[in-house]
Amino acid sequence: MTPSASRVPSDIEIAQSATMRPIRDVAMDLGLGADDIDPYGRYKAKLPMSVTSAPPRGRLVLVTAISPTPAGEGKSTVSVGLSQAFRRLGHNAILCMREPSLGPVFGVKGGAAGGGYSQVLPMDDINLHFTGDFHAISSTHALLAAMLDNHLYHGNALGLDPKRISWPRTIDMNDRALRQAIIGVGAGNGMMREERWVIIPASEIMAIVALASDAEDLERRLGNIVVGTTGGKDKRPVRARDLNATGAMTLLLKDALRPNLVQTLEGGPAILHCGPFGNIAHGCNSLVATRAGLALGDIVVTEAGFGSDLGAEKFFDIKCRFGGLNPEAAVLVTTVRSLKMQGGLPKNALDVEDLGALERGLPHVAHHVRNVQQFGVPVVVALNRRLSDTDAELQMVADYVATLGVRVALANVWAEGGAGGEELAREVLAELAEGTAAFRPLYDTARPIREKITTVAQRVYGADGVDFSAAAEKSIDWLEANGMADTPVCMAKTQYSLTDDPSRLGVPTGFRVTVNEVYGSSGAGFVVAKCGDIMTMPGLAKVPAAEGMRLRPDGTIEGLS
Repeated sequence: MTPSASRVPSDIEIAQSATMRPIRDVAMDLGLGADDIDPYGRYKAKLPMSVTSAPPRGRLVLVTAISPTPAGEGKSTVSVGLSQAFRRLGHNAILCMREPSLGPVFGVKGGAAGGGYSQVLPMDDINLHFTGDFHAISSTHALLAAMLDNHLYHGNALGLDPKRISWPRTIDMNDRALRQAIIGVGAGNGMMREERWVIIPASEIMAIVALASDAEDLERRLGNIVVGTTGGKDKRPVRARDLNATGAMTLLLKDALRPNLVQTLEGGPAILHCGPFGNIAHGCNSLVATRAGLALGDIVVTEAGFGSDLGAEKFFDIKCRFGGLNPEAAVLVTTVRSLKMQGGLPKNALDVEDLGALERGLPHVAHHVRNVQQFGVPVVVALNRRLSDTDAELQMVADYVATLGVRVALANVWAEGGAGGEELAREVLAELAEGTAAFRPLYDTARPIREKITTVAQRVYGADGVDFSAAAEKSIDWLEANGMADTPVCMAKTQYSLTDDPSRLGVPTGFRVTVNEVYGSSGAGFVVAKCGDIMTMPGLAKVPAAEGMRLRPDGTIEGLS
């Protein structure tokens, strides 16, 4: 029984009171025996790589959202609830999601295991160290950084220019003090030089693990990483393989490459793997996890970070392109509260009915619907119900979405779990039955880098055009001359606005996007374009969530969400 009244226990209370199934039983539902998985305790396991290359039989459904606001949209919660609803309706559905980063967990956003009665379990393990994938990625990143500086210390035979080192260091925590630093201070401590840190979800190694198809592909991609360039006029790229680092890096990642099997609150299978952010990276769970889901299930529900302008665009243009995936439907999550914020209402007024603000925010839904449709993927709008929503507000959104010619369904999965997602699941099933999907990426990767960036800015964000800084122009010329011309682009942009200015909500017009920096992720296989003031190392809030957490004497956790 799940309460639909106003008092729903906290996420951690619900998770701690749940009775979990042994992970072997969850695996058995997928046709896997005890010898096919490697358990990490009773409720987590690593899947074998063999299932990631098995022929697909499932149908792929993406969950995306409108632009996020402090009001919250609940994309992960809807993803979990939708997978639970499919299973209630008799379908062998599998959830594929990303792993959470410790930065947001201890910062402001919280964890990424869903919420209410639509969570993945064990929630505390998932939001903390889980199976150690992030630690393996961090160690691998650190190994390459250490070998790079060791090479400089012992004579620099490759002729690296210390001022043109592009490989940063990483940590899975929000730590603004590490955005810029000086390392190697003091005699015998290596070459003194400028250094920067990025959060692990922005690490190129995270992207590589998320996009690698197998161990051989992983090693090839790791070897392609560019750590810097030589000095002089030629400025030749120096790669990880030039440092003889690739073999050891692959060893550190041999288990992290394998997807993780856990379960939803209702005992259904969930595959969680990798965790690149959608605003500063490509924002999708791993390719091998999704392929495993498609091989083992009838319907795979996956999600991509932040709104359709970020995670969904990269899911289509990067992940699906690289992996040969064929998404057949998309769910666009929206809430009344978020739309009222898009209509200009402040956060402290969202719990009061305001049809005027809601009406002003409605065009924001239409923009995101068009974003998904231009990839040839049909859309179902999920109206994620919150307790403060009024019937008049919900009806206004439903009536507006109907004018767009797309399906809409109420989702009450936070309070009711899978039962609250059955209406949404039926609408998605109806869309799948019609079979109208004709997926296609937005652009041809053979086009010039500037053109690809401009295409995304104009067709996805609605910009009039793009302005490139002098540094970005120079970088693009170098990338196109050094083998990175024919790759997708990964846009790093604020998640809060369709523009590169987080304060501009709704559907702005008459704006241009400024690209301040462009750099290659040769191992991942894409070019990153940083727009506006976006940063790859977040900072903690004045009062971080970590201040409210503690371990009780009985071993249970307080304050984790």
